Amino acid sequence: MKNFQGKTLSWSAESGVIEMKLHREPGNEIGSAMLEELEAFAEAFDETGKSYGALIIYSGLAGGFSAGADLRELYQRSQRLSAADRIAGVRDFLLRIHRVLNAIDAAPMTTIAVAHGVTFGGGLELALACDLIIADKSARFCFPELRLGLIPGFGGIPRLKRDIGNAVIRDMLLTGRSFNAAKAQAAGLVSQVTAEGEALAVARMTAVQICKFDRGTAVAAKRFIKPIPHEELRREIEIFCELFNRPAVEEGLRKFVTSADAMPYLP
Repeated sequence: MKNFQGKTLSWSAESGVIEMKLHREPGNEIGSAMLEELEAFAEAFDETGKSYGALIIYSGLAGGFSAGADLRELYQRSQRLSAADRIAGVRDFLLRIHRVLNAIDAAPMTTIAVAHGVTFGGGLELALACDLIIADKSARFCFPELRLGLIPGFGGIPRLKRDIGNAVIRDMLLTGRSFNAAKAQAAGLVSQVTAEGEALAVARMTAVQICKFDRGTAVAAKRFIKPIPHEELRREIEIFCELFNRPAVEEGLRKFVTSADAMPYLP
């Protein structure tokens, strides 16, 4: 797998491990530019991924793993389109990001998300597509979409339902509150919590350990314990699109875009 340096992310591969670094200022927002590079990764990964034992996804930004979807881009694009074209554009984007995250979810290797700081919305959904989340104690996890009149749209609800208890899911989705790393670990969302700044080093050590074992056995185990909830993922897209044209959503996006706060996505 050839190394890649893009505008929003980069990746390299060595000794059986692929590392993807997110580096789109200011908060690794997932918009059209990052989606295109994620799609390029998924394509390269599909062609050569079976040669590797582990994938690590981490952020090169101090503020956190990812603040989620690029809401400014979403709002600005929606203002230029008719209602029907807005829905068509949103559905196309969601279908594309779902294909990428499903590819990571089903990858024939062990995948590790390294979380620190803000891990919100679509950023949390990217992490949930991975097999393991290793977080440093600064990490905060949240689905703030409720404040916009929306639900998560990148696959977060079905993957949460697959992985953790319903009480935790309801708390995250219906209150919009954030979880710190300790609470996320207690809920089963995070597999390991490290000291601040140490999560990537721990993930790399974990990847080395993973690569010692038979890959075929790991792949078989993963398929058994981590089925992809395809039907629920499709339903999530439909519900998101049903909600998107409501006036409350447009107003929520407008308030976000016009906010003077440095980090308006924080609860």
